[in-house]
Amino acid sequence: MEQGFLALVLHNHLPFIRHPEHAEFLEERWLFEAILETYLPLLQTLEQLHSDGVDYKITLSFSPSLLTMLNDPLLQNRFQKHMEKLLELGDKENKRTQGLAENSLVEMYKNRISKMHQFYQDRCQGNIINILRDLNCTGKIELITCAATHGFLPFMEKAAAEVQIATAIQVFQKLFNYTPQGMWLPECAYLPGLEEILKKYGIRYFFLDTHGIVYANPPSYNHSVYAPIQCPNGVIAFGRDPESSKQVWSKDEGYPGDFNYREYYRDIGYDLPLEYISKFIHPDGIRLNTGFKYYKITGKSDYKELYNPWDAREKAAEHAGNFIFNREKQMEHLNSFMDRKPLIVAPFDGELFGHWWFEGPVWLDMLFRKIYYDQKKIRTILPSQYLNYYPDNHIAQPAMSSWGDKGYFEVWLNGSNDWIYRHLHKASKYMEELANDYPYATGLERRALEQAARELLLAQASDWAFIIKTNTMVEYAKKRTIDHLGRFLKIYQDLKNKQIDSRWLDVIGEKNNIFPEIDYTLYASNK
Repeated sequence: MEQGFLALVLHNHLPFIRHPEHAEFLEERWLFEAILETYLPLLQTLEQLHSDGVDYKITLSFSPSLLTMLNDPLLQNRFQKHMEKLLELGDKENKRTQGLAENSLVEMYKNRISKMHQFYQDRCQGNIINILRDLNCTGKIELITCAATHGFLPFMEKAAAEVQIATAIQVFQKLFNYTPQGMWLPECAYLPGLEEILKKYGIRYFFLDTHGIVYANPPSYNHSVYAPIQCPNGVIAFGRDPESSKQVWSKDEGYPGDFNYREYYRDIGYDLPLEYISKFIHPDGIRLNTGFKYYKITGKSDYKELYNPWDAREKAAEHAGNFIFNREKQMEHLNSFMDRKPLIVAPFDGELFGHWWFEGPVWLDMLFRKIYYDQKKIRTILPSQYLNYYPDNHIAQPAMSSWGDKGYFEVWLNGSNDWIYRHLHKASKYMEELANDYPYATGLERRALEQAARELLLAQASDWAFIIKTNTMVEYAKKRTIDHLGRFLKIYQDLKNKQIDSRWLDVIGEKNNIFPEIDYTLYASNK
């Protein structure tokens, strides 16, 4: 009989990036890399575990913006071409490295990409959502949603936050034919009152960072984050376990930093001469990751040794065993004073597994197999299952919180990005005004109102403020924010002046075609 439960939660999100006006677009590669390095390996692993009879449980959150991209024929076709180009690069590298130690790694990558290509075409039929539906029917995964464009909900007025949540539910229902039980709040960002909107749309539970539970009022002294709390309105909040997260996330102590694992930052897209690699990076000569990486982390210096996938696999198995051992000890301690079996909630960004941590999917595979075959103290569980076992939970008001640096809202509101929000707030008010002025719009007016709602939702994505703060693709993030707001304001003025530019609307509607069934009337104050 198990001593406690482990709830693994992987949150998968990317901002909506779709540029049909360009044959290739740099930031679209974020999606292609995530599909090839994270989503396909993860789903292939989960399907193989099911086929092998391993009883595992995992919760997967996919943001509506990501689901929309995965379901988009244009991006599906471009991803196919991306894989074909990588296979061509593999053939070229195979010739270059003949007689070199790197050649066996080239063969590994060629074989891996070829298998993923076949898996995507044959098993997924060119659409990852197909296999998500199949896995969902096994009862071993629980699909949950996130706010429509990953908007930072605490910084929105209630009407705008409600549209983010309502649109997310609509997208999920359209793709999977039921209402999700859970929601991943973008950036785990919570402000008291959000649970009222969640309840309105049928959401049973959500997740918080540790301090959102620890500082709840009144606190749950006997449970801490090892049992959920119930908001006064009945919606459940699960809290992140800091110990299990630290073992995976910590840049200093986490598993991904082990010296035997593959080095992410050494890639032939940067290492090899430009004339050799130019066809496989950006057409403008911008160097990019190709995924062909031949070195292991080795140490903290620039000196790197050749990557050994077998050593890395052994290390992943060792780390899976260590993770289980530590959870067992944790549960033994918690059982000494808790009145129920403890629940350890371990949430992570999905892109960690495979993209940033190449061996992450192997670690997950080993973890589930070891939990199933090698021990009896831990059982993986879905949040909804836990609530069925323990329907009565401590009633408390969760505290304002988020994950990210310092644990509150500073990453998304600081001197570098604070200019965004006054414009978002004004645009939200304008959108409410339009929805109230045009409650029954049809034809061209309705198309304009729907596109205005899309542009506002896209401008609200938390990614732009995050990118600006972290100083990565800053100009792109600023441009996306300004462009979406600019388009929104043009539509607003066109509607006010009764002069809608239909040709221009066609162009931006083709480019930003997210949420085709969006309901602009959700913004109306009298809905």
